[in-house]
Amino acid sequence: MSNNMVSRVENDRFLVLERVFDAPRELVFQMFKEAEHIKHWWGPRGWEIPVCSIDFRPGGVWHYCMKCVDPNQGTFYGMESWAKAVYEEIVEPEKIIYNDYFCDAEGNINESLPSTLITLDFIDLGGKTKLINRAEYTSAEALKTVMDMGMLQGITETWNRLEERLESLK
Repeated sequence: MSNNMVSRVENDRFLVLERVFDAPRELVFQMFKEAEHIKHWWGPRGWEIPVCSIDFRPGGVWHYCMKCVDPNQGTFYGMESWAKAVYEEIVEPEKIIYNDYFCDAEGNINESLPSTLITLDFIDLGGKTKLINRAEYTSAEALKTVMDMGMLQGITETWNRLEERLESLK
C-alpha cells in the first residue's frame, strides 16, 4: 500500500478521511463513476457487490447491495446491506458530492439509520492523487451510530481494495 488513511472528526458531526493513492487523478476519479470498477473494490474484505447501478450525473442515483461472502465473518456471512446515493454535484475529475442512505432492495430509504452528505475531493499530486472524503452527519449521535457499526474499519478496507484495483490497472 502506498499510503495509509488519516481520519479526524471535526465539530462532532464531520468525519474527514484522507489518503494518497499512487495513481493519476483521472483514473482514481473513474473508479467512482463506473459500476464495473466499483464492483471490484467497494466494501470491506469478504464482501462483494452483486447489484450495482450508477446513473452518474447530478440528480442521478447509485443503488447497490453489499453481500458478505466470507464464512469466517460469522453472523455477517450471507448478510446484505443495501445503499443508495443521490448525486448532488459532479466536477470531473475534481469533486463528487452525494447524499448517502441506507435503503432496501427497491431503493426505499431506511429513515431509522443516519444519512450522510459526502464530499469527495480528488487532488492532483502529479501522478498521484490525494482523496479527501468529508462526511457530514445531522448530529454527533448520527456519526456515533455509523462509527459503532464499524464504518471506519470498513472504509479503511475499502480504500485498501481501491489501491489494489488501481495497481492492477497500471
